[in-house]
Amino acid sequence: MKKLINKIVPRAYGQYFNVYSLIAPKKVADDAFHIFCTVRKGRIKPEQAAYLDDFKLTVEDVAGHKIQSYRWPGNKETVLLVHGWESNTFRWRNLIKKLREADFNIIAFDAPSHGYSSGKHLYVPLYEEVVNHMVMKYNPRHLIGHSVGGMTIVYNQYKNPSSHVEKMVTIGSPSEFHEIMEHFQNILKFNNRVMKHLDDYVLNRFGFKINEFSTSKFAQSISKKGLLFHDKHDLITPYHASVAVNKNWKGSQLVSTEGLGHSMHQDDVNDQIVSFLEA
Repeated sequence: MKKLINKIVPRAYGQYFNVYSLIAPKKVADDAFHIFCTVRKGRIKPEQAAYLDDFKLTVEDVAGHKIQSYRWPGNKETVLLVHGWESNTFRWRNLIKKLREADFNIIAFDAPSHGYSSGKHLYVPLYEEVVNHMVMKYNPRHLIGHSVGGMTIVYNQYKNPSSHVEKMVTIGSPSEFHEIMEHFQNILKFNNRVMKHLDDYVLNRFGFKINEFSTSKFAQSISKKGLLFHDKHDLITPYHASVAVNKNWKGSQLVSTEGLGHSMHQDDVNDQIVSFLEA
């Protein structure tokens, strides 16, 4: 029954938008964008709170949101951790253990609408504003991003390059916004007319078209040292995304894995990250 409902609901959405786009294209585009950006998971669970609460730093006011930040103090350079979609700072617990053993100073935060932070929606331009705030405030030497978090740190250094940042790590990160939107279209069965209105909406709101937002293109302008992890069988973000980014990012190295999945919490991955930061 649940599978049947999961099939029917997206189709109902699609039919509604496909018809309604003839009458009110701007309203349809706005509604579709907000469905796309709605965060449904990632709030702090009790077992996560037991780990995170002792390391709360401050609540930052950024872009109309209350952003919860955390710190694990250390004597070496500052590392900023940027989590992915429908996640929160707890996802870094294994890497944090390794970074603390190496005595790095660690800053992390919950994205808008995730963890303890406020909101209902998240999209990369908003996430970038928060990342930029954290980069300017805490002067990290190293940035580490998982999934959409990795996409965001690359966009941040393209849009607001920091001379203080030296090294960047992405883990299972997407590259092409149009691929994400095509997947969204496929789920909700939008027709191309709805997608055209959505493209116009994105252009008017953010200043770029859907197919212009590309981490692999942004990477061409980045001179930092980069380490990219991606599993060849990642079911969430395609492996070819990191291949394309690595090709255009002159100072980057791609670590390809098989069978580690999308999250990549394994010790081997975390040990390689620490070694890269210490080199």
